[in-house]
Amino acid sequence: MTDGSAHVHTVDDLRRYVHDTLCGHENLVADQFVLQVIPLTQSGKNCGLQFILRGPRSVRLGAVWASQQNQLYFYDARGERFHKESLTQSIQLIEAAA
Repeated sequence: MTDGSAHVHTVDDLRRYVHDTLCGHENLVADQFVLQVIPLTQSGKNCGLQFILRGPRSVRLGAVWASQQNQLYFYDARGERFHKESLTQSIQLIEAAA
């Protein structure tokens, strides 16, 4: 997998990158499936984002971005992690609250 995360500078870039990575992993047409984004909190403070992509035949793919570690974790349809990646740029989580 190429390191496309070098182009991730904003939450929107992160959303697009996660969507493209999940769709590419399962050979899904990106235009046909919507990515759901859920803010994660710990002790009342934002600490990351959870991404969920529901595909055909009840396929569910996911990713989690841990903001403090600036790490992305990708999960396949079986719930097993298939990729872990450190982002090169830090992203302001305040954008994610909007």
